[in-house]
Amino acid sequence: MTAPDEWDLLEEVTEYETGWYDGGYDLLEQPDGTKKRYYWADLPPAVVIVARIDGDLVASIDGNGDDSPTDEDRLLFVEQYRPAIRETHLELPAGIVEDGESYTRAAARELEEETGFKPSSTALLQEYAVATGVLRHDRAIVYAEGLEPGERELDSNEFLEVRTVPVTTALERARERPANDSTMTALLLAKEDGLL
Repeated sequence: MTAPDEWDLLEEVTEYETGWYDGGYDLLEQPDGTKKRYYWADLPPAVVIVARIDGDLVASIDGNGDDSPTDEDRLLFVEQYRPAIRETHLELPAGIVEDGESYTRAAARELEEETGFKPSSTALLQEYAVATGVLRHDRAIVYAEGLEPGERELDSNEFLEVRTVPVTTALERARERPANDSTMTALLLAKEDGLL
């Protein structure tokens, strides 16, 4: 990793490795000549999936979470407890991109693993850097549609319930507390792109 000419990277130190992410700091000489440690956490890339499901498939999902008619299209969400912040969140499906995977391939795999539905088409909406003041972490938003039943296969640390939310109220629902950045960002971008 190189710094622009006015910043001199003196040392890069990894202080710990967790299996989930690495943490450490860069010792930099700043443009004014002073030295400072900039701490970081390095995480693998991740993908967030905006998955549209036809209303006629919604009946196959237990616990839709509301009483809206099931003939309208919905988005798949997952509800899960987040131990790091000690809250249960309603979120879009998401997951880590494995080595050699594209964002769209990772999205299809994660969607099927978490929800039991596989998409017939996926489209990369955006790739971006997350929390650049402290994280080395890239994330992408993928839109998925043409969902068909597949095989659900949760990881050993995934305890989540599949929920659906009508497309017309998904953004409003995502803004209810507790809200999270990846779900709101993905829905806002999908709406801006005319997909919601």
